[in-house]
Amino acid sequence: MQETVIPAAGAPYSTFLYVLIPLLPFLGFLINGLLNRKLSGTVAGAISSLAVLGSFAISVFLFLNFQYQYTVTLFDWISVGSMQISFSYQIDQLSLIMLLLVTGVGFLIHVYSIGYMHHDENVGKFFSFLNLFVFSMLVLVLGANFVILFIGWEGVGLCSYLLIGFWNKNTAYNNAAKKAFIINRVGDLGFLLGIFLIYLTFDSVQYAEVFQKASTLQIGTGVVTAITLLLFVGATGKSAQLPLYTWLPDAMAGPTPVSALIHAATMVTAGIYMILRANVLFTLAPDTLEVIAIIGAATALFAATIGLAQNDIKKVLAYSTVSQLGYMFLALGVMGYSTSLFHVLTHAFFKALMFLGAGSVIHAMSNEQDMRRMGGLRKALPITFITFLVGCLAIAGIPPFSGFFSKDEILLHAFEHSKVLYAVGLFTAFLTAFYMFRLLFLTFFGEFRGTEEQKHHLHESPASMTLPLIVLAILAAVGGFMNAPFFLGEDNAYLSNYLAPLFTYSKQLNPAAFAVHADHATELMLIGLSVGAGVLGIILAYVQYVSRGVRPVEDGESRGFLENLVYHKYYIDELYNALIVRPIMWLSRGLFRYVENGIIDPIVNGFGRLTMGGGQLLRYVQTGSVETYLILMVVGIVLVMALNFGKF
Repeated sequence: MQETVIPAAGAPYSTFLYVLIPLLPFLGFLINGLLNRKLSGTVAGAISSLAVLGSFAISVFLFLNFQYQYTVTLFDWISVGSMQISFSYQIDQLSLIMLLLVTGVGFLIHVYSIGYMHHDENVGKFFSFLNLFVFSMLVLVLGANFVILFIGWEGVGLCSYLLIGFWNKNTAYNNAAKKAFIINRVGDLGFLLGIFLIYLTFDSVQYAEVFQKASTLQIGTGVVTAITLLLFVGATGKSAQLPLYTWLPDAMAGPTPVSALIHAATMVTAGIYMILRANVLFTLAPDTLEVIAIIGAATALFAATIGLAQNDIKKVLAYSTVSQLGYMFLALGVMGYSTSLFHVLTHAFFKALMFLGAGSVIHAMSNEQDMRRMGGLRKALPITFITFLVGCLAIAGIPPFSGFFSKDEILLHAFEHSKVLYAVGLFTAFLTAFYMFRLLFLTFFGEFRGTEEQKHHLHESPASMTLPLIVLAILAAVGGFMNAPFFLGEDNAYLSNYLAPLFTYSKQLNPAAFAVHADHATELMLIGLSVGAGVLGIILAYVQYVSRGVRPVEDGESRGFLENLVYHKYYIDELYNALIVRPIMWLSRGLFRYVENGIIDPIVNGFGRLTMGGGQLLRYVQTGSVETYLILMVVGIVLVMALNFGKF
């Protein structure tokens, strides 16, 4: 990987241009944060949206004029002995793609939020937090070393806490925010230990230096395996993989635009980005890659089965996100690095589309999220229905929609690596098509099952909400053509070719892993199986929920064993609560009762009582009488002389 490291003064463009990308959302955060009580919702939304739009415009300019990779050092930041860490930005293919994704999709979500949140009394604070979220993600993707990446990493964690618990008068929402924050701290500990080990091993945290030194090591080196496993623990938390995935479905407690931002363009993609950025280290650790592939495939299948039985429209989309993230990790584990990023991009388009579409439905249904209370909405919400249908076709992998291209590439790489992983991925594709069209049919087809009052108020969302849906639907429809299937020729794989310089060291270390070995006939067969699985899932969902008119079981009605198990999400939350939360609470109460109250408090309070008692005794000699002081002085002199009499 050829890279030029230059001072800020030598950058191709003014330093201020690079600073502006994260600075504009940060200024939006400050303005709306300080003036949130004085600005109307529309003005606050306009300020936030324009701030992100400005960052997007600069990112587009840098993307169109990009010629070579370089690092811009803004200033020396940490200097302790031999440790020298600069505050610097890295401009390369990966950071530019992520900048476009974060600011582009983020801008559409901001515009959508103007219509969705206009009624909220704290709308200014909401847009302030939203801008801070985008700022943190931009710092994460721009950073030229692991320390700056970690700052952005922690920033998006903080913002997720603020936004998930935005409606903080609801205790359940506050608990969901705390759950997300705490579970991410578990993963972040592993990530932080990984950074420490990187510095101890390579004497640097700067990407260019670390990767250059790492490229001279042998594949399978123990210390690199340890580093990558620790980094993967961090990615597991941030990108919601087994076993640290449980925070993401609960993150639905936040406003719907927050769900779209977290699930599509920012926080959950951070783990994927980090592994892509450190691809050299992971290429050197094949054992870690195998772990990543297995956990990714297991997460994809596990979350897809849970999505089959959920009735909350946002919960279905949440488990869909966990499943699709599993696909991305599966691609990383089989060294389909550019393929993983390809699915990040297509997933951002169709998942942001579907979350915002769900928000449009919830908006029309007066905040109702249970699909059992919906039905027949395609007539009242035609734009929402058509755009949502595009998103469902994309995620189901139906050509020519974007999800078909990226999912097909993932399954091809998995097929070449392991037939078992491929089978898991293919079956998951079938389940994905089934539960997503189950959602579509229950929501938009059949007869309306809500109340008469809800039916009376059904209406299409305003233009500020439907225009982002239309733009995202177009992207979800055509976005897959940025990377055509291999049988059409390598020249048509635009994204893979664009990203190729990022994987120079990895290709040198393991060139065989980057070659596609399947012939055209095999690839066409795999495409046929993938599309067939998606079509079969759609047909079965149609037969079940449209032709036969089956409706989900109501609460209180009996369910079969398997359906009940899936509906309750395999009781994983209950298991964690029993094995981890309760023992920690018992230990905490025991320490409080027997150690804090029984040992520490008596010692501390004993010193206090001793001091108070001594003071009480000494105050008796403070009578205020001069005669008493003279007598005591004389007595003291006599005692001193008597005690020292033997010395004379």
